[in-house]
Amino acid sequence: MPQLNPTPWFTVMLITWLFLLIMMTKVLNSNQTANPTTQNLKTAKTPWTWTWH
Repeated sequence: MPQLNPTPWFTVMLITWLFLLIMMTKVLNSNQTANPTTQNLKTAKTPWTWTWH
């Protein structure tokens, strides 16, 4: 029964968490190749006035 021997399950859990931590840092440090907000926008720029109360 695997419940009686926690050593291999702890090792699997530890390796999984380390793998996820490494992959998360790699993904978060990557750069986007095409940022959609800085590309040409086809909307007309209209002045926006805020009413402050």
